[in-house]
Amino acid sequence: MNQCEQRDLGLPYISDEMVFEEQKKARRLTQELNTADRSDYAKIRSIVSALFAKAENVFVNPPFYCDYGWNIEIGKDVFINYNCTILDVAKVKIGDRCQIAPNVSIYTAGHPVHPDTRNTGYEYGIEVTIGDNVWIGGNTVICPGVSIGANTVIGAGSVVTRDIPEWVIAAGNPCRVIRSITEADRNFYFRDQRFEGEILEDMMRRSGR
Repeated sequence: MNQCEQRDLGLPYISDEMVFEEQKKARRLTQELNTADRSDYAKIRSIVSALFAKAENVFVNPPFYCDYGWNIEIGKDVFINYNCTILDVAKVKIGDRCQIAPNVSIYTAGHPVHPDTRNTGYEYGIEVTIGDNVWIGGNTVICPGVSIGANTVIGAGSVVTRDIPEWVIAAGNPCRVIRSITEADRNFYFRDQRFEGEILEDMMRRSGR
């Protein structure tokens, strides 16, 4: 097998010239994205559609960085804020209606722990999966092999090293579950501050309540 085939099977591989060649399209597209007129939303959407393997009504606030693009599958109505980095050596799956805050990093790539092994140049990629309706807070790092369940919130500054279940708020380094998200959370937008008046009526209409 060549190094690209080893990589795609989840086996250790070395970034050789064939691997670098496969990264060229993403490098061109991310350079185009990151130097585009930030007010030209149509152009940004067009570049994003060309970059990712799957993306429906996805908006990315540049700058954005990734290795391949075709290894990133994004659901519909996803928003990715400024300065996101996705190392998509392995598959990255992001569900529908996810919100990713500024400075989030998603890593599928890793290196051996022992220096003698690491110095051989071998590396690896382990898939990352993020469910529907997940909100990832700013400056979060998601490590290789992690799965985050649907409807979960990851607090700002978290380092996610292990799987996080659905319907929870989790935060910290390492990231841990703080509590479940409950029906009562519908009524608040920040801590003890409630939706009220016309905003409450509009929020209920928009959420189908």
